[in-house]
Amino acid sequence: MKQAVSSLCFAFALLLSFATAVSAADANLSTVPTQVNINAADVETLSLVLKGVGRSKARAIVAWRESHGGFTSADQLVEVKGIGQKLVDRNRSRIVLE
Repeated sequence: MKQAVSSLCFAFALLLSFATAVSAADANLSTVPTQVNINAADVETLSLVLKGVGRSKARAIVAWRESHGGFTSADQLVEVKGIGQKLVDRNRSRIVLE
């Protein structure tokens, strides 16, 4: 009987620690912004917020922005090598120009 109670306590503690870890992971996900200013964001932020944009494409966006003085519309992203219209359309609600 003592062993059964001990096992139940261990299982409960294990379950509680797992639930805490999941809650912490959920909290970290909520800190990722849902929109990004493509005229100001760094490589890391662009790659986190824009779906289908990794660090390489994010670097290309920043390089284009620095050499052309910024974007005037989201559609202008197609001028960046590796960025197509489908990718722009998929991320349109995430892109801001402020």
